[in-house]
Amino acid sequence: MYFYDMKNYVFLLFPIFALGQQIELLPNPEVETIKAEASCGICMFDMQGKSCELAVRFKGDSYYVEGAGIDDFGDAHAEEGFCNAIRSADIQGEVIDKRFVLTYFKLIEEKDQAARQ
Repeated sequence: MYFYDMKNYVFLLFPIFALGQQIELLPNPEVETIKAEASCGICMFDMQGKSCELAVRFKGDSYYVEGAGIDDFGDAHAEEGFCNAIRSADIQGEVIDKRFVLTYFKLIEEKDQAARQ
């Protein structure tokens, strides 16, 4: 009886988790893809804030991100995490109220970055 009750609760929570994902897996071909740097706004971009938060930098400006969290791509405090490294990314979205609202985000791995140069 107990397992049956827990199974029902899991299914009730599933839609909540599914609604939180808004970043697309593929870029929109009708929207410009921006080559940006991604990292922790406080630790690596010297931005003002209360806690570690994902930020992007392009065209000389830095923006905190809406639509993805700093730990969504691994542990932010790991050796190559956003609090210790600046990573390259392809992004799509727009700046709204001094924040970059993501619709697409893809980290560029070092080997892919070397091939582009």
